[in-house]
Amino acid sequence: MYPHAKHLAWAAAGLFALGGVTGWSAPSLLHAPAAADTAAAVPDAPAPDASATAYPSAIPPGTAPDYQAIYAHNEAAVVRITTVGETRVSDQQQFDFGNPFGQDPFGNGDDPFSQFFRGLQTPPSNVPTRALGSGFIINPSGLILTNAHVVNGAKEVTVTLSDHRQFKARVLGADRPSDIAVLKIDAHDLPTVHLGNSNKLAVGDYVMAIGAPYGLTETATAGIVSAVSRSLPDDGYVGFIQTDAAVNPGNSGGPLFNASGAVVGITSQIYSNSGGYQGISFAIPIDYAQQVESQIVRTGKVEHGRLGVEVQNVDQSLADSFHLKTPSGALVSQVESDSAAARAGLHEGDVILKYDGANVADAASLSMQVNTTAPGSKATLEVWRDGKPITLTATIGSVTPPSGDNGGGTAAPLRTELGLAVRPLTPDERDQAGLTHGLVVESVRGPAAEAGIQPGDVVLAVNGTPVQSVSQLRSLAGRDNHLALLIQRGDQRLFVPLDLG
Repeated sequence: MYPHAKHLAWAAAGLFALGGVTGWSAPSLLHAPAAADTAAAVPDAPAPDASATAYPSAIPPGTAPDYQAIYAHNEAAVVRITTVGETRVSDQQQFDFGNPFGQDPFGNGDDPFSQFFRGLQTPPSNVPTRALGSGFIINPSGLILTNAHVVNGAKEVTVTLSDHRQFKARVLGADRPSDIAVLKIDAHDLPTVHLGNSNKLAVGDYVMAIGAPYGLTETATAGIVSAVSRSLPDDGYVGFIQTDAAVNPGNSGGPLFNASGAVVGITSQIYSNSGGYQGISFAIPIDYAQQVESQIVRTGKVEHGRLGVEVQNVDQSLADSFHLKTPSGALVSQVESDSAAARAGLHEGDVILKYDGANVADAASLSMQVNTTAPGSKATLEVWRDGKPITLTATIGSVTPPSGDNGGGTAAPLRTELGLAVRPLTPDERDQAGLTHGLVVESVRGPAAEAGIQPGDVVLAVNGTPVQSVSQLRSLAGRDNHLALLIQRGDQRLFVPLDLG
């Protein structure tokens, strides 16, 4: 997706740590299968008052915004958040800066943050830590939005207003998958921001961020929207707003304003190889944040919808294999048993083109659409199967916490130009892998090797048709020059396109 990606690290746009263990703590980029991390629910907390104050009116297209007016109108509603926590580190342990991958997120096998701290003496156990972030008031009675990673693990949260008043804050709830947290302070008649509509943002729109980078309060930076609905590695819960507004550690949780002075996002992450700003920053759309916030205020927790499929993007080769006009949609590579998808009748090899009437551009967009659907709701799926569209209805589930030929035989070569030699699974192999069909790849060369198929892979289907025998695979492979092979590699399934010319 990005040049030289293996040398770069995803970092929080603003958890600026002080004392004890220092450095930046990255927000979770993994889709942990947990509904939410929550604190005490406050069902009677008031809902946000989005119209509490006036805000600058819309500006004509092509006109520069009045940044001075936007800042003057909103700076009193932007707060600094200080957290106090504790980190347990043994004398022999290396520093752990919160990278959820446990290594370079691009697979280089080393924590990218460690290069800045090698050679430092490891502190003793139970080291107190302090961290800074930002937030903004959405209700005059003291409701505040921020990032979940700002308050993650905090034993004490303090909110400082622009007039230097300080309040101890309660964490009403913090949802790690969406990286949204809602705080409550005991105050009244507070200034608030106006919440806008992030769905109307377009590339090139003006935006301004206000926050406390490196603890420097009431700092404003401006730029434009660089992209919308941006998916990040292993993060399918949020379609981020990408901007070039300069944000740094300490900005996390702060508001992103549009040209009319309405909040359209929550500053969340930066893309950097140094820990500081390098031209790319990301914000959580406010429309999505409001959905999470309303659940937290109402119940103290967040439920995310779950379909129960593994999906992948459709490239041009796969589009040709499935006879699609354009390379779009989410290709189903695995359907979990007893899931919403299974009960709806989804099959491996289906391409989901629309979800509840909305186009599905790729796998990430489907994931984002599903996770914002309330569990128990019905969703209509427009699916491409066997060269024609069909419509299915799924009752969406809920994300839950983690807690042919029989016998062996010699490998049979297939079409010479395919480059595969396969054999049936033995009964023991089927039992161990939990499979009812499939052919083991014994050797690979030519187009199959170039496509990435490896010895030990199990071929499960060709162009959506399950493979039961070598002869069936030979027949299926001879029908079309554009093939999509569904393979299982370890515990993962994926489609591999083969273009035989």
